[in-house]
Amino acid sequence: MIFVDGLECSNFDREVFEELRGGDLGCVTVTCGFWEDTIESMDSLVAWRDLVRANADLVAVATTADEIEGIRADGRTALLLGFQNSSFLSGRIGYVELFADLGVRVAQLTYNIQNDVGASCYDPVDGGLTRFGREVVEEMNRAGMAVDLSHVGERTSLEAIEHSAKPVAVTHANPASLVPHPRNKPDRLLRALAEKGGVLGVSGYRNISGEYAASADTWAELVARTADLVGVGHVGVGSDLGRKVVYADLQWMRQGRWTRTAQYGAGSAANPGKQPPLPWFPDTRSFPALAEALARRGFGTADVAAVMGGNWMRFYHEVLPNRSTKE
Repeated sequence: MIFVDGLECSNFDREVFEELRGGDLGCVTVTCGFWEDTIESMDSLVAWRDLVRANADLVAVATTADEIEGIRADGRTALLLGFQNSSFLSGRIGYVELFADLGVRVAQLTYNIQNDVGASCYDPVDGGLTRFGREVVEEMNRAGMAVDLSHVGERTSLEAIEHSAKPVAVTHANPASLVPHPRNKPDRLLRALAEKGGVLGVSGYRNISGEYAASADTWAELVARTADLVGVGHVGVGSDLGRKVVYADLQWMRQGRWTRTAQYGAGSAANPGKQPPLPWFPDTRSFPALAEALARRGFGTADVAAVMGGNWMRFYHEVLPNRSTKE
């Protein structure tokens, strides 16, 4: 069984990498940026290369599914480099391939406001995938970069699913029918995602998991109900874990440079701050406990393996390039 986390937004350092190894994580998608422009995004990739080089005994960057498996076999955790926005493109279609050549393998089409690709889940009006957005999706398919719809608006998401030649992902969200929230996804979108072979990373993040964040067993119930909606073959883990994220980081995530007004993201005016760690999932060393909770809920051995990482690996084999950019 391989453990895969579909997305984290942690501030990684050696201690957090050691936590990945303590939980036997085979792969995790890391967040390299939110609002950063092209140059800032390249600076982030440079910083990531330096960080990984300094901790090469624990982690390595992967660009293909085969590399993920090889890194895991070597006793390390594979990192997929991802961005939670497409601002790194700066409106240039050729930058999709360029950033793919730099190792980026996951990109969210929009973050918390509309951009030149499409609308976010918080926009009052969703005009759908733009003409540029359609070309971005096509280029991401061609370059082997996974399309992420986690913070993307409903119409934009549905059109991206339809337009994409490859499966797409919602790396960290939950069904809105189970936990009503703008960040969560309606059933028709999730069914469309599954019909095209996509994966939903079920999250325990308090703001979007509601009562299901109470324990590992209630989280397992959320997974079970999600599997009832879309099929167990389309459900994975997307923790959205924010280890060592402080309030200033949260403000950047929510406000960027686009506003002077208070923004609460998935929170609210009554609940504006950083959410406390889940007692049952303080860090990724608790990944084995998630598998145990799924087994207690009644998932068979094969289905536990699928949810904990197998479904993500199937997705990566279909979406990521067949050959490494390093060759």
